[in-house]
Amino acid sequence: MHINPIVVKAKAGDPEAFVQLMQEIELPLYRTARSIVNKDEDCADALQETMLKAFKSIHTLREPAFFKTWIFRILINECNKMIKNNARALPYGELPEVPSISKDYEKIELWDAVQHLEENLRIVIHLHYLQDMSIRQISEILEISTVAVKTRLHRARKKLKHSSQFNQEMELRHGKY
Repeated sequence: MHINPIVVKAKAGDPEAFVQLMQEIELPLYRTARSIVNKDEDCADALQETMLKAFKSIHTLREPAFFKTWIFRILINECNKMIKNNARALPYGELPEVPSISKDYEKIELWDAVQHLEENLRIVIHLHYLQDMSIRQISEILEISTVAVKTRLHRARKKLKHSSQFNQEMELRHGKY
């Protein structure tokens, strides 16, 4: 389904169109939030805040074609806010919860290696490969230059290349195993 006509309706104040929009984009938003925050509760809170902020301010969206970029920017800001707040609330010595791998990611062979990347590399990999976003879209969402996005992608790929999961996968694919 093409999302732009629905965005136009939602922007005009149609609540049913907004609900339909959220249903269309809920899974990609969840996956992105889950790749940033590790707790399901934080993920749910970030999604809820994102949807609420989007509902309240969709009328400010200038171009319906940029809806996806706009809402992902809101989501990432909410996730970063959660991380910042949780970092302050974490008592000294308490270990953070180990993230569980969701069903959707079990099929991705390098997910464990991706999860061990630094956040700035992990989010770029996630947006580019799992959300099929262009380098330009990622640069707008993260508010960094396209060169910075390309650099982060390169660094992430380089780190993944050195991971054992990557090497095992390449051996299996190329018959060296």
